[in-house]
Amino acid sequence: MQHRLSRLILTTRARIALAMSVVLAVALLAGAAPASGTSTTHPKPTIVLVHGGWADSSGWNAEIERLQKDGYPVIAPANPLRGLGSDAAYLRSVLQSITGPIVLVGHSYGGAVITNAAVGVPNVKALVYIAAFAPDQGENLAGLVTMNPGTQLTPDALLERPYPLPGGGTGIDLYIKESVFREAFAGDVPRSTTRLMQATQRPFSVAAFTELSGTPAWKTIPSWYLVATEDHAIPPVTERFMAARAKAHVEEVAASHVPMISRPKATTDLILKAAKATR
Repeated sequence: MQHRLSRLILTTRARIALAMSVVLAVALLAGAAPASGTSTTHPKPTIVLVHGGWADSSGWNAEIERLQKDGYPVIAPANPLRGLGSDAAYLRSVLQSITGPIVLVGHSYGGAVITNAAVGVPNVKALVYIAAFAPDQGENLAGLVTMNPGTQLTPDALLERPYPLPGGGTGIDLYIKESVFREAFAGDVPRSTTRLMQATQRPFSVAAFTELSGTPAWKTIPSWYLVATEDHAIPPVTERFMAARAKAHVEEVAASHVPMISRPKATTDLILKAAKATR
């Protein structure tokens, strides 16, 4: 009986020792190798692409395709185009749902939206302006677009259509007239494309055009700017002024107001430069 008890004790001790050895080996391996799903390099930032007035997110299709091919997570949310304050608040809510670093890109009016939306969102690491407004506090689009001669988006180029406001009253939407759309907005894009762009343009509220901008994010977040030298919507001299004021890394491209459509490689290359600078 005593002999059998001794054998049982020895067997139990051996099993305990083996189990402890396995636990120790697993612990050592866990400490030596990165956990599953992690990397020793910094993660690629999420690229958030924000369209401007009279447009939708499909204008970014070429950029999205290349960025995704290069392994970047991308989101191109719909910009409501209802008012600068509310549009920025909506975009900020999207940004706050994203974990990890963000490169925030805006075209045209989208630049004003990212300028306001990025304030107080610490994981926005770079701002990229594509032929975009980069307003300072107290400025609006109406003032910036007319500060220098050259814009073809004059009052007589626009149609006004009233719409009911949710709380009562009437708002005014702006549309670019068919007769001036291509020359003013996208002169280097095929006519077959600009006809579709004009017919499907989204309504752009006067409130978005006239509301005053708040504290600009470009004062604290590194910025990049693509100047479109053939822009007939925002005069290139105004684009250069806004880029210099924001201390942005500036590149220029011979393009109309929509370089993301007519010059997608130049646009994507600048976005990638900003993205690589955050890693």
